[in-house]
Amino acid sequence: MALDGKDSAGMDSAVMGRWLLSLGAGLLAWLAVWWLTPYHPFIALGLGLVLAPLVYILLSRLGIPYSAPVSGPQVMVAPQVVPVSSAEAAESLLAKAREAKPVTEIETVLADGRAKRPPTLNAARGGLADDLKIIKGIGPKLEQMCQRMGYFHFDQIANWTEAEVAWVDENLEGFKGRVTRDRWVVQAKVIVEIGPEEFLKQVATGREF
Repeated sequence: MALDGKDSAGMDSAVMGRWLLSLGAGLLAWLAVWWLTPYHPFIALGLGLVLAPLVYILLSRLGIPYSAPVSGPQVMVAPQVVPVSSAEAAESLLAKAREAKPVTEIETVLADGRAKRPPTLNAARGGLADDLKIIKGIGPKLEQMCQRMGYFHFDQIANWTEAEVAWVDENLEGFKGRVTRDRWVVQAKVIVEIGPEEFLKQVATGREF
């Protein structure tokens, strides 16, 4: 049986709604498993990817969400997408990585006494801190330490100068040198540039920052 424009639009809306709900469920499952269990983040991500299509199948059988036919003439407008090749995307990410300061430069800053504390915040903007654990090398303890020091957001870390990196490196009690060793600033710059979700996708493919 052929579908007219209204029925087709309604079905497309329902399918999109199911996928959004499914992806949301998968994302929540990934975060829950990663945070509440000792499993590796990649294992948690795999569980989330498995759960998402299962949720979609369940929603499809239950008919959730229901989308009524849209009244009036339907005009399909193709989204404007600027194509970016994988090579260009990779080059952009590598360019960010090349901005990292060598360890020797940081050591020189410390030796010269030029280390400087980065600007801090009294609390997270809007009461919601970024998930700094997305940065490789930052676990729950280091995230809490960063927050106590006044650092809640990726853009704060992304803007650290070499003098500020040297100060944080020296003042991470029990974790000295981790900012430079794990390239926090590089990772934060990339996260600010492409977003946390895309960053995690790149990491999942094995890309190193």
